[in-house]
Amino acid sequence: MSDGLTAPNSLRMVKITDIVTVSPSVKTLQFKDKICAKAKPGQFLMIWIPKIDEIPFSVLSASESGLVSIAVKKVGDATSALQDKTVGTMIGVRGPFGRSFSNRGKRLLMVGGGTGVAPLLFLTKKTVARNAKITFILGAKTKSELLFMDEMQRLPKNRFELITSTEDGTCGVTGLCTEPVEQVLAKDKFDMVFACGPEKMIKKVVDLAEMHHVNFEASLERLMRCAVGLCGSCVIGRYRVCRDGPVFTSKELRKMCSELGVTKRDRYGRMVAID
Repeated sequence: MSDGLTAPNSLRMVKITDIVTVSPSVKTLQFKDKICAKAKPGQFLMIWIPKIDEIPFSVLSASESGLVSIAVKKVGDATSALQDKTVGTMIGVRGPFGRSFSNRGKRLLMVGGGTGVAPLLFLTKKTVARNAKITFILGAKTKSELLFMDEMQRLPKNRFELITSTEDGTCGVTGLCTEPVEQVLAKDKFDMVFACGPEKMIKKVVDLAEMHHVNFEASLERLMRCAVGLCGSCVIGRYRVCRDGPVFTSKELRKMCSELGVTKRDRYGRMVAID
């Protein structure tokens, strides 16, 4: 095995040990890899689907036993192929890469949309273990896409509060998850706000956190090919998301405000509008 500095970037073949359907469009995949198991909340892995593509995923969980899991949403050819895999199938992994969440503060607000919930759930379990108090705002288009609610409802009630929002009103607050964020920040005091999800959502949460003078960190998702800062496909402003992030602070996010939630680079390097 190569040394500790180069090992994360080496491609390892691993066997899928478990697959769980968590929503109509999302499955979790579990595998065993000692290097990936060292991941911290907010870091990401590159998953290689043989003959298809290599794409990034946030880490959903990583244990001392070496078991690691990711959440896969079907959005294209690569994720569809990954969801079609069965237990025992081999896939390639590289990582973990990037900067993690800081895991600080005693009174925390988490804001997760879509599969952006994955790294925040990983962070939540770490912070609950050190007795932090957490309010978690979980958003989705409809109730069936609210991810990992069962796991969250098993967390200690005296240290964890869950607030849900759905765009169609089928569960919790009707509308975008930024609406309860505004209400909660106006009512309660927090040491930190952590967010992950659609970039337009993150931009709104950044603005709200700054309005209420709360420290803020967000994990961004961009097109990533190399994961080591060489290809430039994930650049936003002056930053490479794979190396400088994917977790960024309020100060750093302000420096990319002309692009955040507005534009991104496509597979050909062209700047395109974010839907």
